[in-house]
Amino acid sequence: MSDKTKIKVLVVDDEPDIVDILTYNLKKEGYEVESAEDGIKAVKIASKFLPDVILLDIMMPNQDGVETCRQMREIPELKNSFIIFLTARSEEYSEVAAFDVGADDYITKPIKPRALMSRIAALFRRESKKEQEFTQIKIKDLVIDRSSYTIDKAGKTITLPKKEFELLYFLAKNPNMVFSRDDLLQNIWGADVFVLARTVDVHIRKVREKIGEDYITTVKGVGYKFDLS
Repeated sequence: MSDKTKIKVLVVDDEPDIVDILTYNLKKEGYEVESAEDGIKAVKIASKFLPDVILLDIMMPNQDGVETCRQMREIPELKNSFIIFLTARSEEYSEVAAFDVGADDYITKPIKPRALMSRIAALFRRESKKEQEFTQIKIKDLVIDRSSYTIDKAGKTITLPKKEFELLYFLAKNPNMVFSRDDLLQNIWGADVFVLARTVDVHIRKVREKIGEDYITTVKGVGYKFDLS
């Protein structure tokens, strides 16, 4: 994904000025760009365009960004797309809701195009480093395959959203090691992405709901670990 001419970006915002500014700057950097002015149109375009990056406003007519993100994450071809929320809202619940449905990053308006380009580049750098890691972990009754972002549990395939998978993969790669919320934020979301600590708790809860309660243990007052006992 290092060749920007091959990276596709979908800009979703109901403010034409923002769409125009972002589209201009993205094309200037060599990205292929499509746009939509509301969530319903965005889902339709994304399912055909298959963007690598989706810049998604939260407050939009017809369908908001949170619901739009949730629908996009249900499209198998978009499970590895980066979704970055763009919003003027700074309330905590908006951020939690964004990451709860599978966002990778969260940027408040007014948006500085140069800073946004750096955030996009940082996402791809982190992804490139992760791809160099070993891809499959066999632990307890789980086979965690990073190449397909799937988990096999006793012959049953379980698919997790990207960040939930990465959280499980990281903990399983370091069994019995306790990580604080800050440790997990740094390793999964990165130092350049501002994420609330509560986001980790939400993702842990969702992983447990899908694979069971017996794998990730809460160490009270410290954090979480993948428990081999």
